[in-house]
Amino acid sequence: MDMPTTQRGRELLSGSQRFARKPGWLARITAPGFGKILDRIDAALTSGAIYGVLPDGTRRVLGGRAPGFDCEVQLRSWNALVRLASNGSVGWYQAWEAGEWWSPDPVPLFALFMQHAGRLGDTARAKGPFRHALKLAHLINRNTHEGAQKNISAHYDLGNDFYQAWLDATMSYSSALELRDDGLEPAQRRKWDALASRINDAPKVLEIGCGWGALAAHLASRGASVTAISLSDEQLTWARDHHDVAVDFRKQDYRDTAGQYDAIVSVEMVEALGREYWPTFMDCVARNLKPGGRAAIQYISMRDDLFEDYAKSADFIQAYIFPGGLLIRTSEFRQLAEQRGLSWQDQKDFGLDYAETLKEWRHNFDAAQAEGRLPQGFDDGFCDLWRYYLQYCEGGFRGGGIDVHQVTLVKQGEDK
Repeated sequence: MDMPTTQRGRELLSGSQRFARKPGWLARITAPGFGKILDRIDAALTSGAIYGVLPDGTRRVLGGRAPGFDCEVQLRSWNALVRLASNGSVGWYQAWEAGEWWSPDPVPLFALFMQHAGRLGDTARAKGPFRHALKLAHLINRNTHEGAQKNISAHYDLGNDFYQAWLDATMSYSSALELRDDGLEPAQRRKWDALASRINDAPKVLEIGCGWGALAAHLASRGASVTAISLSDEQLTWARDHHDVAVDFRKQDYRDTAGQYDAIVSVEMVEALGREYWPTFMDCVARNLKPGGRAAIQYISMRDDLFEDYAKSADFIQAYIFPGGLLIRTSEFRQLAEQRGLSWQDQKDFGLDYAETLKEWRHNFDAAQAEGRLPQGFDDGFCDLWRYYLQYCEGGFRGGGIDVHQVTLVKQGEDK
């Protein structure tokens, strides 16, 4: 499906404008003094260091007490600290976009902030009226039936040609497993095999959120009858054109599923739901699984002790990349599963694999841009945003505040 060659990503970028805040008089009044912000960051860092150059040219080291993530930051305007102190990660990105700070490699900075998020407290979080404004803007992106369609389209319908330029040949847009010297594609296939082993090669499978269809096709190649659902027109077009016609690719909301399956698979779809719809998702799994059936779920979590502060507002990812999204709180998600008779089994955590996956995507993206392989319509501003997103997420996984998991949910009844 061809897209216009004029500015692409318009829907994603226009939605982010609700989150835009300039560092006006209120922010300047409510934010602590510049020195105080730097002092708070310095006191919070028990390992690693920020080697900073301040707007007046002076140098300052924050942290440096023990080995850890080390980064260089050039603070070109004090406005950057105002944005950070008032608008958190959203403001910090807006400061980057405005050229108010720079780093040769921001990944260790993001890792450092994530690693010390508990000790930093609200120093780098939106607060006061700014937190409420971000939360309100995020609520507009609620995942009702209509809202979910709009949110998914804004991100995933950027164009198959865009994603093809920097994903691996399988068009897998989720964490690979056990990256080795053999590259990204074999690691994605290891991920598929791990998921397949969790459902014991079930004969009838539902995939919720099928992406570009590679996992569904893989399961079908092992003999399964697969129904695969998505809300993305672009992804479904690709899946139908490139994979086994035996796979039933459907445009369908998970809430509208009604069937009996031996197994369900879902890979990094639940982060798009929002907290209020977690029970609905678990209802869907319980309703569609046969007794003894198994669900293999791959999901991204926010560390339990950080979750409530994270959920009170909206961060950079929710504002600019995944409208309506929210990472999972494992303890709460597990409780919802068990309340519905779904036994939580064999959880595997592999966040550093995601960090390496993101690093590979970024290198691919940079190469595609440098070689002119990105499709027309994505300007330098969009490309800078996308690179920042990949770096921000990589730092989050390296810092340990976010993680990725596979888990098996088994419906009570005779085991399959």
